[in-house]
Amino acid sequence: MKDLLSCMRSFLTVLFLLPMALYGQNPAVPDTVVIGAYVISVHDINFQQKEYTMRFWLWLLYDNPAFDFARQIDIPNAKSIDPPEVIMDVIDGKTWQLMKMKCTMKQNWKVDDFPFDKQRLTVTVENSLFDLNQMVFKADAWGSTCDREMTIDGWKITDFRVDTRPHEYTTVFGDPRSEMLHSDYDSFNIIIDIERNAWGLFFKIFVGMYIAFLIALLSFAPQVYELEPRFGLPVGGLFAAVGNKYIIDSVLPQSSSFTLVDTLHTITFTGIFLILLVSAISLRLHEKKLVNLSKRIDYWGSVLILFFYVLLNIFFVGKAQA
Repeated sequence: MKDLLSCMRSFLTVLFLLPMALYGQNPAVPDTVVIGAYVISVHDINFQQKEYTMRFWLWLLYDNPAFDFARQIDIPNAKSIDPPEVIMDVIDGKTWQLMKMKCTMKQNWKVDDFPFDKQRLTVTVENSLFDLNQMVFKADAWGSTCDREMTIDGWKITDFRVDTRPHEYTTVFGDPRSEMLHSDYDSFNIIIDIERNAWGLFFKIFVGMYIAFLIALLSFAPQVYELEPRFGLPVGGLFAAVGNKYIIDSVLPQSSSFTLVDTLHTITFTGIFLILLVSAISLRLHEKKLVNLSKRIDYWGSVLILFFYVLLNIFFVGKAQA
């Protein structure tokens, strides 16, 4: 009888303390998903359309059977996502999901220093159904990498890494259960830093501009009173320089900032204008019979224009390269 009373007392004690214990427990711990990526290729880089294409393998290891990343995956900064090729298996009670992805990514290209620009490509992977309270990513940093044979035409890869970070949305997407003004989802990020192999492209796109300036500078060779070459050559060089700028601008996205391309062409336009100005002053002095002064202004004008043109080009190109 005593044993029965002792058992009942213990049972009632547990029954009384259990709700208190449950009440004091922390909220449910979110499920952890181990995630990694292997980048196969980056191609179709398009500055005008602000996009590029990336192909990569994505793998996930998790316990929760409610996760199905083939259907739930979201890449917020992608323009389009091709249906993935999916491989699934269960290993030691954990679900292993492997997906081959192809995405067309949005990219705000930084063109201030073009063609000496450096770009950062980022692919952000999220689960569209489970927020940060229900699921967190753990990056497989050791297993994630890019193909050792991968090359990007005209670029060199300077860094590759993966990380995870919360992504805040300033909405709860109309969820009536939430009183919050925002929602948070964990994100897995593939980050590739690339740098352009610039010098070959630099000379290819600016050779027309430099030849146009040299043609304009040749106008100092004829005598001051030879009006046709004196003024015709700089005007022809000016039109050539303008045409060169239009060609370069056609392959670049619109930018509100003053880029290296804008700076070098502005220096060229200004140099050609100064050539015309010096020729006009020299001609005016020659007509006033001030021949020696006209020749000195002609000579020193050509020297100073060439000197400052070269100096400014070296300064701004060196600054962009650095």
